[in-house]
Amino acid sequence: MAEVLSALADPTRRRILDALADRGEATATALAAELPVSRQAIVKHLGILDRAGLVAGHRAGRESRYRVVPERLEATARWMDRVAADWDTRLAAIKRLAEGS
Repeated sequence: MAEVLSALADPTRRRILDALADRGEATATALAAELPVSRQAIVKHLGILDRAGLVAGHRAGRESRYRVVPERLEATARWMDRVAADWDTRLAAIKRLAEGS
């Protein structure tokens, strides 16, 4: 989970994920043409996203094409929902105590 959250903390990586989600799949060259980042930087960001399990790449001729792996994002969203629910429960308990109920 920490690797996913660390990968998502960078705004450029989030933009790459958004671009891949919109396109279905893309090469680093195509992403660099769309984003204000060099191709080399895109490749580094894709490596981080790949290690976090958020994207997967495959060879298509001379190019590597990348796509989003939605399962990791879905698992992260479920975890965040559980954490939020736990905090809601704790805050409600604090509110009841503060109000003397």
